[in-house]
Amino acid sequence: MTVGQRSTAPVGGLRELKKQRTRDALLRVALELFTTKGYEQTTVDEIADSVDVSQRTFFRYFANKEAVVFAAQDTVESHFVDALRQRPPAEGPFTAMRRATLSAWDTIEELLSPVVPIALYMRTYQVIESTPALLAVHLRRSAELEEHIARLIAEREGLDIDVDPRPRVAVAAFTGVMRVAGGLWGQGGDPSVAAIRELTAAYLDHLGPALADDWRG
Repeated sequence: MTVGQRSTAPVGGLRELKKQRTRDALLRVALELFTTKGYEQTTVDEIADSVDVSQRTFFRYFANKEAVVFAAQDTVESHFVDALRQRPPAEGPFTAMRRATLSAWDTIEELLSPVVPIALYMRTYQVIESTPALLAVHLRRSAELEEHIARLIAEREGLDIDVDPRPRVAVAAFTGVMRVAGGLWGQGGDPSVAAIRELTAAYLDHLGPALADDWRG
């Protein structure tokens, strides 16, 4: 567009684009501060000042600091659920969940990079794992996600989840392995997507044998 040429974009569209850019900027700056200064040491005022907006503007987009921490996680979890919904009906529950998980990790950078650099997201994941207050929230959110996934698995298998316990049991076992892998990855020295994907795949491969009765065979 040349100087003096009027934009033909709808005013409402430009307004929404500006709001989205502000939200994205707040998210990126907040995660940078959390991963460099620490979650508890970072204030809302610091986040808002870094984007040159008011505290009031911050609260238009996020209820609190906690909401910022888990904003990208919300996107990733929805991405996994969508991948699970797209798995072929013929796949068994564990196969569908495993393949959906690895598929989600394979496409996470493409998903997040327009808003948050993938390396920053992975460092934020480590902050969650190492901050007791955030880890407690993460575990509560994980329980809610487990119930959602269990209901999705029950629907795939044509089961009544309130009568048949298998969907909840299967999902509990699966997500338990995911938590173990995520915790070990968080303690390691390689924060890359490839590292957590490899560790996740390795631990999921042991899920079946671990559930077998005979470990000494």
